[in-house]
Amino acid sequence: MRLDLKAQEGIRTGELVSGEGVGKLRMERISKRKEGTVASRGTAVGSKRQDEPVETSGVWYHRPGHEDGGREFGNAAAFAFEADLEVLAREATQNSLDERDKSNDRPVEVRYTLHELTGDALARFKAAIRWEDLHPHYEAAAAQDQKVGRVISAGLREMDERDRLVLLRVDDYNANGLTGDDYDDGRFAAVVRRQLESRKSDVAAGGSYGLGKATLWATSRLGLVLMNSTLSEPHEGRTSRRLIGRLDLPWREVDGRRFAGPAWLGRPDPEADNAEVVRSWWADGKTVENLHLTRESDDPGTSFLIVGAHDVASLAETGQHQESDAGDDDDSLERMHQRLVRALGRNFWAAMTAGVDSQPLLEASVRTLRNGVEHLEEERVDPQVHQPARSRALQAFLSGTTVDRLTEAGQVALTTVSLKVPEKNGLTGTAGEHRAVLLVTEATDADGKINRVTAMRGNRMTVKTTWVPGLPVGTNPFQAVLLAGRAAGDDAPFAAEAEEFLRSSEPPEHNKWGQTEELRMRYSPSAHRRIAALTSETNRAVHELVAIPKEKKQSGTSKVSKRLRISGKPTGRVRGTVTLPKLDDLQAVVAPSGAWQITAEVKVSPGGEVWSMSPVAKMEVRSGPRPVVKWAELVAVSNCELSDGVLHFPPGTRRAVFRGVTDVSTHPVRASLTGLVVELQESKGHIA
Repeated sequence: MRLDLKAQEGIRTGELVSGEGVGKLRMERISKRKEGTVASRGTAVGSKRQDEPVETSGVWYHRPGHEDGGREFGNAAAFAFEADLEVLAREATQNSLDERDKSNDRPVEVRYTLHELTGDALARFKAAIRWEDLHPHYEAAAAQDQKVGRVISAGLREMDERDRLVLLRVDDYNANGLTGDDYDDGRFAAVVRRQLESRKSDVAAGGSYGLGKATLWATSRLGLVLMNSTLSEPHEGRTSRRLIGRLDLPWREVDGRRFAGPAWLGRPDPEADNAEVVRSWWADGKTVENLHLTRESDDPGTSFLIVGAHDVASLAETGQHQESDAGDDDDSLERMHQRLVRALGRNFWAAMTAGVDSQPLLEASVRTLRNGVEHLEEERVDPQVHQPARSRALQAFLSGTTVDRLTEAGQVALTTVSLKVPEKNGLTGTAGEHRAVLLVTEATDADGKINRVTAMRGNRMTVKTTWVPGLPVGTNPFQAVLLAGRAAGDDAPFAAEAEEFLRSSEPPEHNKWGQTEELRMRYSPSAHRRIAALTSETNRAVHELVAIPKEKKQSGTSKVSKRLRISGKPTGRVRGTVTLPKLDDLQAVVAPSGAWQITAEVKVSPGGEVWSMSPVAKMEVRSGPRPVVKWAELVAVSNCELSDGVLHFPPGTRRAVFRGVTDVSTHPVRASLTGLVVELQESKGHIA
C-alpha cells in the first residue's frame, strides 16, 4: 500500500471521518498511539481493565481507486442472488446454522428484526454513522447510470423525500461469532474483507461457495452492513462488542479522488502500511446502542444490521421506489415480516424439528419495530404450523416411532434407498453404497402441494422439493422426506462420503442436486447420473409405500361403481382437429357425511395447447335435466393447477389428476339413493 498524506480540512479529534486523505492530523493521532497512549492491536494500557473499550469512535476508510485504471461497478458476488427477503432468509440462516456452536447440544437461535426509523430516530442514527461523511460518496454513486447506482438512488430518495429508513437486523446466538484476526485467515476476514471464501471445513455445512454473505449487502439499497460480534474464543483478550462496518459502492470519483468501491467503518490501524486503513474496534455500550446493534444476551454470535433493507419482490425491476400512502407503508412492513416468517418455515422446518430426546438445530423468530416501539410482536417460527406433515415425519424418525407401512392416520413409514457414491479424485475408500432414509406420511391441508418429496442432507435445510410422477389414481395424498448424507444418521453407511458428494452437486443457491463443475472435477463427468438414479429409486420406493392394494381399492369402490358415470363427451368448442381433455378414469366413495368423494384422471391430447376446464358434478336421474351439485372442495393433484374452480393443464401435459368432494347441502337427494355424473366443460373465460 502507498502512504497518502494529503490533508483534509475540518477534521476534529474523536469524530467519525471519511478516509480520503486524513493527513497530518491523522498521523499525529497515530503517532500518539505508538507512543503508548493506546497500545497497538486494541490492548488497553495503564490502569484500564482489559475488557474496557479502547476507542469509542471510528472512521471511514474508502479503498483508493486502482492505479491501473480498473473499475468495478458493484460487488459481483451480490449479483449471484436477487435482493429478495426469502433469499436473504435462506442464505443468512444457513450461515448461522453452519456456525452453530457444536460444543453443546443447544440450538442456534436466529432472530430477524425489522426496524423502521423516521423523524428524530432516523436523524440520530444518521449522526451515529456520520452520514455527512458518507453522503458525497452516495451522491457520486447514485449519479451513475448502472444497476447499483439506480438502486442507491432509490434508497436515497426513500430516505430524503419520505424521511424513512428500514433496518433489518439478523442476530444469531450460540454461534461462533466473527473470530480471528482482521486480516489473516479466519471467520472475520472471510466475511468482512474477502469475497468467494467460505472457510467452512465441515462437509455438512450448507454453504460452500462463499457467496451467501453477499445477500446481506444485496438486500441493502445503500450497500451498507454494520456488524457487532460476541466471540466464542477471545481475540486480543476480548470477546464482546467487536464492531466493524462495510460499505459496498461502485467505483466513483469524489472531490477529485477516485475510489475503488468498498469502504470500512473502524478505527485507524497504526500498524497498517497505509495510514488510512481501519480495523475493527471494541466499542462501548452507548456506541453500540446508537448504532442499533445492542445484543440481548452474552451468548456468542453476530448481529448484522442491513441499512436500507428492501425486498425486490415489491419493487419495480429498475429499483425505483413506487409511491404509496401511509397505509401501504403499513402493509409493506407487514409483508416483509410475513415473507421472512414463511421463508424460514419453508426452508428450515427440519432444522427446527426436535425428537423426543433431542434438541432442534435451530430456533428462529421475526419481530418488527417502529422507532424502537414494537409494531408487530415477535413471531416464533413453528415447524408444526408451517410444515405439519413433513415435521411429523422427521419427528417420528428422530424419536424412533416409524413403521414399515402406513395402516393408520398419523403414521410415518420408513424405508431406505440406495445412493452409490463414486470415488473422489480417484482415491480408494471414498466410494460405496449409502442408504438414504425415506419417510412417508399422509398430507395435510397446510402442507401446500401434495405428493412431493423434500430432500435434504446433514444441515437439514431443504435442498429441493419434487413431485412424484406416475402415481396411480386413488393414491391417498402424502408428503415424503428424503434424508441423505449425515441427515440419515452418522451411523448410516458412507454418510460422510455421501454428504460431501451431494454438497459438491449443489449450485450456489443450494436448491438442487445435479451436474456442477465441482462435481465433474472432483468425481467424474458422469457422476451426476448417480443422483438421477437416487431420484428414480426414491420415486419407486414412494410408489411401493403409498400404493393401495388392488383388492382394497376394488372393495372401496365396488359399492358405488354402478352409480358412477363419466359424461360421454366433454362440452365446449373443439379447436380444429384437436380433442378436448376428457375424463379417462373416475373413482368415488360416499363419505360418512353423505358427500361424494371422487378421484378423476384426465387424458390430455399432446401438443402445445393450453386447456382450462371446469369439472361439473350432476346427480343421475331417469328423465329430465340432471341436477347440478356444487363442489365443497376441489384439489389439483398432479399435472394441473386450480384457480377459481377451473383446472388449467399446461402445454405438454398428457395425463392429470384432480380430486373433488361434493357439497351435501346442494344434493337434491341423498347420495346413497342416486348416482353421480362428472363432466369436464371448457371454461368460458379461457384464453387460447
